[in-house]
Amino acid sequence: MNDDIDNGLTRRDFARTSFLAGAAALAAAHATAADLATDTLKIGLLGCGGRGSADLVRMLAGNPNVKVIALGDLFQDHLDTFRKEFETHKAEEVRSKVDIKDDHCFVGWDACERILKTDIDILMDTCTPYARPKHIEAAAAAGKHIFAEKPIAVDPAGVRCFMKAMEAHKAKGLSMLAGTQFRHDGARIETLKKIQDGAIGEIKALRSFYCGGLPFVVERDPKWSDLEYRLRNWYNYCWCSGDNIVEQAIHGIDHCNWVMGGPPESVFASGGRSWKPLTEMYGDLWDNFSCDYTYPNGVHLAQYCRHWDGCDGAGDISLTGTTGVSNGLDMSNWQGDSTIQEMVDLVNSIRGTGPHVHDGQRIAESTITAIMGRMSGYTGKRVTFKEILESDLSIVPDPLSFDMALPVGPIPVPQVKPNAALKYR
Repeated sequence: MNDDIDNGLTRRDFARTSFLAGAAALAAAHATAADLATDTLKIGLLGCGGRGSADLVRMLAGNPNVKVIALGDLFQDHLDTFRKEFETHKAEEVRSKVDIKDDHCFVGWDACERILKTDIDILMDTCTPYARPKHIEAAAAAGKHIFAEKPIAVDPAGVRCFMKAMEAHKAKGLSMLAGTQFRHDGARIETLKKIQDGAIGEIKALRSFYCGGLPFVVERDPKWSDLEYRLRNWYNYCWCSGDNIVEQAIHGIDHCNWVMGGPPESVFASGGRSWKPLTEMYGDLWDNFSCDYTYPNGVHLAQYCRHWDGCDGAGDISLTGTTGVSNGLDMSNWQGDSTIQEMVDLVNSIRGTGPHVHDGQRIAESTITAIMGRMSGYTGKRVTFKEILESDLSIVPDPLSFDMALPVGPIPVPQVKPNAALKYR
């Protein structure tokens, strides 16, 4: 499940058809509607990493009359590499939509503030997850349309910050799309409609897998401070990424919430850390979770996720009904690319040439659902949606400084109370 980047394209871009053929087909399908609104939409991207690269390729290749004009990142080398990649991109439909000037490149802690002062129409927030709530809060206040990668927060305090910002954002009539692309997959949309119409009867159980390898680890450069290393090796620290159930497994969790029409009431989870060395590089994350979620109607979701390189993987869902089963996409012949389609849907929403999209409420619910699973596993307690929604828990260090000491851990362990040992007998 690594997203290996080749000049901005990932393996997932070739999942069903070649990337360029898919992008061309989608652009042609929407050209007539998009041409009704000929003003070029200007994009600013915050977070110049692999995720941002893949998302921006899809945005530019999938839509006419858009261009990227501004970039922001905490690190100069990230921004410079990213800018060069797009200004020399091998795909003309990407390269021709790049218009980044020196005075629209922003580096440092205030990159978000400065990029929002430009005349961008859309902020694409593909930064490290811990920072996303504050970035989105600022973008909402600035009146920008938003694309935000998932998750939108790593803790309950961040989710609440996001939700408050989204209330005001939606009231302004602005568009917001989250990077949970399954909701824009034609096969999943068509299959769910048939399931809702009774194709497999009443749903009685769900199962979701997100089991693969660890996305990456980064060796420490001796010149880096603790904080710089945490942010360059961000996936491996809970306060940066949220752990694998929140950062990756949210895809299947969001799909199941979609099927069920909303989030679960509670979760009972286990998990742990089975193979990762106890070193700074491998951080404080667990490498496996097993969760039993309960929805309001009593239906259970069995959710499994893990980072076990070299072992069998799984990344699907299963829906069991009274008269049949489905994997959530098996009742359709749609052959598009949902990662491009979501970008098309956002632009059409902004232009008024398609349905209005605002994912604020539902991506907040799915992020809470994932955090529930993590917190239940970490504590060994059953956790409810309401508890997380109302919690003040913040796991992000504040304030952050490159001069601060930032030790790793401790690795979460449930507070087990062992029975007293038996006397010798």
